[in-house]
Amino acid sequence: MTTLVCLGFGYSARHYVALYGKRFERIVGTTRSAENAEVLHSRRLGGNVAEIIVFDGTVPSSDLAAAVADAAVVLVSIPPDRHIDPALAHFRGAIAAAPRLKSIVYLSTIAVYGDHDGRWIDETTPLAPARTRAASRIDAESAWQAFGEAHNVPVAVIRIAGIYGPGINALETVKGGQARRIVKPGQVFNRIHVADLAQVIDKAVDMALTPHAGGVFNAADDEPTAPGDPILFAAHLLGVAPPAEIAFEEAKKTMSPLAVSFYGESKRVRNDRIKSVLGVSLRYPTYREGLRALAIEMSDQN
Repeated sequence: MTTLVCLGFGYSARHYVALYGKRFERIVGTTRSAENAEVLHSRRLGGNVAEIIVFDGTVPSSDLAAAVADAAVVLVSIPPDRHIDPALAHFRGAIAAAPRLKSIVYLSTIAVYGDHDGRWIDETTPLAPARTRAASRIDAESAWQAFGEAHNVPVAVIRIAGIYGPGINALETVKGGQARRIVKPGQVFNRIHVADLAQVIDKAVDMALTPHAGGVFNAADDEPTAPGDPILFAAHLLGVAPPAEIAFEEAKKTMSPLAVSFYGESKRVRNDRIKSVLGVSLRYPTYREGLRALAIEMSDQN
């Protein structure tokens, strides 16, 4: 039996299972609470059914430990907690002993690069995170890579740009009256459609079939842009007036510290390696293709 274990069954992992889950005979996902597990148990994801096990980052159940020991692929999206990676802390032995394990995919963030004043960067760019949480991600990346080397298991680290897709996109914020066109000269954001992220994950899963294809990959689309551009385009697709522009200095007075921190970093992230090494062909190379497709889906549902 081919088993996929998703340590963390959030937005990205669920979309991966919905699109590519049929390649596995068994799918196991974790969530932090019994309430979340109840909701997830009732969902079918692209015809796939996942077994949901509660894991809050502390004490794992025997069922989860057994599933991990049976895994062919482990997909990790649980964030570090105070510089400790819960997945490695609790499952190192079980993963190391898993006889059928072929590959590990660790989902990280482009925040590990820090600020580069809008310049282009790639996977070889030195890491200089401005946020403590991103520094913890670097520690986790290194720990998983060291684990892979020690146990001869391919490990792919995917550094992800801002994710959008069904339910989480500029169309929804414009439609809900929550969109803000914040203007900060020189600021650019990077993004990726969740379906393209799922494709990157799936290609990374196949690393075991491609020697030396492990390592680090940036998951981003082809066009970093000013943060207000997708909002303007979404308003056009919806046939409504876009929200008025607001200067960052004014907007930050009502923003959370975390939201303000995102505007403290500006970089253009190259995605060449997901194409040249993994063979990814983006379905949505820019936000325009992605939002157009989402607009059609929204229209079909109404």
